[in-house]
Amino acid sequence: MKWAEYSGLQAPADFHFGECLSFLGRSDTETTHSIKDGHLYKLLKSDGELILVRISEGLKISFLGDISEKGKRAAGLYIQEWLDLDRDLTPFYELAALDPVLWALTENYRGLRIAGIPDLFEALSWAVIGQQINLTFAYTLKKRLVEAYGEKHTILNETYWLFPQPEAIAELQTDDLRKLQFTGRKAEYMIGIAKAVSSGELAKKALQKLDDQQVRNTLMSIRGVGAWTADYVMMKSFRRTAAFPIGDAGLHNALKAQLNLPEKPALDQIKKLAARWEGWQAYAVFYLWRSLYE
Repeated sequence: MKWAEYSGLQAPADFHFGECLSFLGRSDTETTHSIKDGHLYKLLKSDGELILVRISEGLKISFLGDISEKGKRAAGLYIQEWLDLDRDLTPFYELAALDPVLWALTENYRGLRIAGIPDLFEALSWAVIGQQINLTFAYTLKKRLVEAYGEKHTILNETYWLFPQPEAIAELQTDDLRKLQFTGRKAEYMIGIAKAVSSGELAKKALQKLDDQQVRNTLMSIRGVGAWTADYVMMKSFRRTAAFPIGDAGLHNALKAQLNLPEKPALDQIKKLAARWEGWQAYAVFYLWRSLYE
């Protein structure tokens, strides 16, 4: 099999592939994509067709083997959403240039775009997994979940994984996930969300038609989805730039460091700072997160 280049996507202005890799390469235990020799690899599945994608500097995209035109288009749309490629960041950078917190971050990391999670079930799962634990253990739980219930494919002697389908998780009992060291509560949340998605009760396409508050309210009506989880999923899966996970511990730590504070800022203080970020809170948070793994 050979790699064939795809010309269906062009790098937008203010896109920095290295910054993209910096975020996506945060953990050595990530299972759903991989980075090797400066290339980003992602296995996708569209209408039963497996599609191995390689993304390189300059947003050069290649597919391995003979991929249908429909599959190429589906993969192209996925990548566009995954890396937020159709976003005009000019208004954000204009806003940030006048902001005492953001101006240096946007100078340092210009071209960084929110790396999202297009699949709603995966986004909700990752947010639930990350509740009340550190990032390292969250990646450990994700790896266990993917390797227990996801699809494994070996291609050119490399192993690639697909995130579990909601139908697979919906059939589980809480004890199945507890064996992976999920808490009983998180196991219940995961299975409940999987059932809602697999039954069609919870559908991203339908929710995308709603305004921000309606999406947030709908998400928070799901057992296990609180304010932080809803805001995170709106940011990462619905690509709502005004989404603001104000209770995020990483955000608090980043602001403490950027402002040289003796302790984490209070929520009222964060709200005052964020008043300048109106409409772009998600990007402000993402750049602050970036500062944590300098």
